[in-house]
Amino acid sequence: MDKQTAAGGGRSDDNHHPDHHQQEGPIEIALVGDLTDREAELTDHLLNVPPGGECTLYIDSPGGSPYCAISLTTIILLRKLRVTGIVTGECSSATLWPFAAAERRIVTPYSVLLFHPMKWQSEENVGLAEAAEWARHFGDLETEMDTLLQNLLGIPAATLQDWIRPGRYISGREFAASGLAELIELTGLSQVARRNGAPVNHGASSGRSPVRKARAQQ
Repeated sequence: MDKQTAAGGGRSDDNHHPDHHQQEGPIEIALVGDLTDREAELTDHLLNVPPGGECTLYIDSPGGSPYCAISLTTIILLRKLRVTGIVTGECSSATLWPFAAAERRIVTPYSVLLFHPMKWQSEENVGLAEAAEWARHFGDLETEMDTLLQNLLGIPAATLQDWIRPGRYISGREFAASGLAELIELTGLSQVARRNGAPVNHGASSGRSPVRKARAQQ
């Protein structure tokens, strides 16, 4: 079993065995992929964190259902979890709410955050009255969620609306410059690893580190 499974699974018999050693450090959870597809799993991971406890969310997600976003965010807030959110790749759409609820937010220059208006679709053969009611509800939900996101980030409503409409990709560097997260330079981390004698995984035949190689391809 890998570290993530042990840390995030949370419901195995080993975790409840009297001889099971308490995990050192915060529980680590991978918030990767579509939120909707992984809602049950992610909910279980968060519930495995004791109320008031710490966890680290590694985020690379295009988003998902707004209801899933609100549910995960509600669990974080109601249980007063001390979350460190790290955007390792993409943090878009519905994923923004759990990230905004994090007590500490970390991005890299390569992180990207997509803000855009909520999108919705309904099943086929929906009656006109039902469609009208859904549109009304969705409009109210979008307004309430935008207000929540604004409050969690602590930014002016005008700033958020400028990002949402018509929709903007915000780089990790820009997000950090707005005072909303800490910026971690990956190149600096690789240099620290070298000074500490830790092995550094270089690119194949080119001899360049993965970070330098990625920058060269941009």
